[in-house]
Amino acid sequence: MQENKETVSRFNQFLIKKEIEFSIKRYAIDALGAMAHGLFASLLIGTIMKTIGAKLGIEILVTVGGYAAAATGPAMAVAIGYALKAPPLVLFSLVAVGGAANALGGAGGPLAVLLITIGAAEAGKLISRETKVDIIATPFVTIFVGAILALLLAPSIGQAASSVGGLIMWATELQPILMGIIVSVIIGIALTLPISSAAICAALGITGLAGGAALAGCCAQMVGFAVISYRENGWGGVVSQGVGTSMLQMSNIVKNPRIWIAPIVASAVTGPLATTLFQLKMNGPAVASGMGTCGFVGPIGVYSGWLADIASGQKEAITQMDWLSLGLVCFVLPAIIALLVNHGLKKIGWVKPGDMKLD
Repeated sequence: MQENKETVSRFNQFLIKKEIEFSIKRYAIDALGAMAHGLFASLLIGTIMKTIGAKLGIEILVTVGGYAAAATGPAMAVAIGYALKAPPLVLFSLVAVGGAANALGGAGGPLAVLLITIGAAEAGKLISRETKVDIIATPFVTIFVGAILALLLAPSIGQAASSVGGLIMWATELQPILMGIIVSVIIGIALTLPISSAAICAALGITGLAGGAALAGCCAQMVGFAVISYRENGWGGVVSQGVGTSMLQMSNIVKNPRIWIAPIVASAVTGPLATTLFQLKMNGPAVASGMGTCGFVGPIGVYSGWLADIASGQKEAITQMDWLSLGLVCFVLPAIIALLVNHGLKKIGWVKPGDMKLD
């Protein structure tokens, strides 16, 4: 019995030395969040470059944007490896793993990259610096494990993720009011929580009307918190939350969860409006559905979708109603609704001055 305890203890110490931590935080928060950064630094920024280049006739931007988008799989894998504290040789080897997983995962590539990169990175970390031929052993193990996992699992993972995303989008088309509320509220909450709404949307490939609802929910959180906390945080707070992230309010939410009511109500209202009255669709990159007004990536994603629809013949032109819908859903309505609801919460004493003060 004592010998078993000592063996377990030595194994745990080995895992600690290797920076291997089996936890929800490490895999579902740190790695998932990092994956979103990898997506942003490749597919999303590439799409933005191509959109600007095509609109302004700057061919070099279109070309550079294409190169950036082509590196999506490797960028995600390296970002995930960084979050998992992978040593250099493991981190560099994940480039090949990410490329394979993303290519074989198809439409559900981001989820395949996440799961397979985690397996390859942890395997590489186990062998790292354990042999005299580390320069060969570590990349070999990392790439071999990742490639085998990609070949065996990536198509199934990608298909499953794509099916779930497709189901959400189908349900939104079928029940736009109910699903508009559900998608908007859940993705909006995910954006403010320390997890990645962008990665969730990317992993499931949420676009179309469901993507519009997700965008509405994220914008409601960011713009909502930005305007209702203006007295405490001034214009600096408006910019940091409205163009940065509403996650900055997480510590204040823990102290007084009622401050979250106004942005959530705003998302519950704007989500179904986006799917019914405005018919706002995210036909750009799925990752943009979960970005909200962060760097104005969400609205830019909608705009790039408009251009793609025009190029494919699905849309004739961008109308004034398109611009009005985008402005109302992403900026105007979230601000008005959140201010009104928060005013009521202050009247009944649920929210007090200073509750949303940022450090």
